[in-house]
Amino acid sequence: MPFTHLLLALTVVFIWGTNFVVIKWGLDEFPAFLFAALRFALSALPWVFLLRRPAVPWSLLIRAGLLLGVGQFGLVYWAMRHDISPGLASLVVQAQVFFTILMTMVINSERIRGLQIAALICATCGYALVAWYSATDATSAITLLGFGLVMTAAFCWACTNMTMRRAGRVNMLSFTAWSSLFSVPPLLLISLIVDGPTHIMHALTHASVTGWLSALWQGVGNTVFGFGVWGWLLARHPAATVTPMGLLVPIFGILSSAALLGEALPMWKILAAALVLGGLALNIYASRSGGKR
Repeated sequence: MPFTHLLLALTVVFIWGTNFVVIKWGLDEFPAFLFAALRFALSALPWVFLLRRPAVPWSLLIRAGLLLGVGQFGLVYWAMRHDISPGLASLVVQAQVFFTILMTMVINSERIRGLQIAALICATCGYALVAWYSATDATSAITLLGFGLVMTAAFCWACTNMTMRRAGRVNMLSFTAWSSLFSVPPLLLISLIVDGPTHIMHALTHASVTGWLSALWQGVGNTVFGFGVWGWLLARHPAATVTPMGLLVPIFGILSSAALLGEALPMWKILAAALVLGGLALNIYASRSGGKR
């Protein structure tokens, strides 16, 4: 991979990791589901007028929009309001990798390799540690509800991965923009039910520049630029070369949350992160070695 392409990949994972801090800034001013609706509105418009609709059934776009918008980001945003810190959210949501492995094994009857079993065990130990502290330590920056919500979001992300596999080789940016159209209405409806029109109007009319820039960054920087560049890199390099960069997302998430928001890094959190990242690294190695056979 040329050095400039490596820099692009590092830029994308840096954006995705530090974005958890930006999400927290936005959630200080917008209700969770309204903020998610703004994200996907800015991910869809005006891009659906500039990008051709991917050649997939409408049902796949609708399913992806619901899973990604409501199931993944809606739940992550809801949890991050009060029940989980940005750094831990960036770590726990990576469980999507292992949910995807298990789904692939069940749905496609694929055999799971020994290294993948080791990766699952390693990461599960890390997540068990997070769950334990979320249930027993009131100062742990995470509640059991927050852990459960983000784990559910990770499961929905894995379902989105399976949906995109069914879509085949499509332009990732185009697929994201068009599927985002179907994320906005249910998110707005949930916000109306949970928050009420008065709270929504107050948030929209009283949000600061920081709040609106946070929303804009979700749609343009994180989604359009991030997914666009990532898809461009995957089209030019083997997935085994590009995807390991994703290991840096929770690292950037944890470090940026500590630096910018003062999130504490006790030893249990460092150990949990090491176990989860070790599991992710083992899984990547298993995928690469399996592909060489």
